[in-house]
Amino acid sequence: MGALLCPAGLDWSHSETRAKLQSGEIVVTGDQWSLFLYADYHYDPEDPWNSLLRSALLAYKHVFTSPSSVDREPKATRLGNARIRGMTRITLPSIAYIAMQVRFTLTSSPVFSHTDTVTDSERFYNSILDIFEDLEEKQEVDDLAVQIFPSYSTAQHPLIKNSALARIREKRVRMNEILVCDGGSGDT
Repeated sequence: MGALLCPAGLDWSHSETRAKLQSGEIVVTGDQWSLFLYADYHYDPEDPWNSLLRSALLAYKHVFTSPSSVDREPKATRLGNARIRGMTRITLPSIAYIAMQVRFTLTSSPVFSHTDTVTDSERFYNSILDIFEDLEEKQEVDDLAVQIFPSYSTAQHPLIKNSALARIREKRVRMNEILVCDGGSGDT
């Protein structure tokens, strides 16, 4: 497991590096991404996006569709568990969440906690979200999402008129207009 958790850029096969990681002399923080995140566990320091979050261990399709759908030959006659629970599309936070869960599974930590300073799970999750939300990385993030799920789209779909969501957004626009007219005081 150590080789999979080894931070990208460090060489697990180097005995001194391995010893320092195992002893805690080298402290690994959540924003030091591990090799398990990369396809074939290969990190390219010249192109860090290359194969990032494309590891077979992440098994996105197993989670979001169903295990039988991964083979591209539909075998199941019912919806996948994610769809049954209302998950109808992939989200970037869900990709980060799966990566965090796999990372925890690879550790020897007996209990999952977002405040755990040893596994630093919260920082790990947030660092992935940070890169997803970085506008300078938008093209790479969109490419990643489409590669994982070809049906992923960043296109906005028009709201259905009179839907609850449409009405919530209309109400927010009206409230913001009132605030602007009142000079932002909030008094109506």
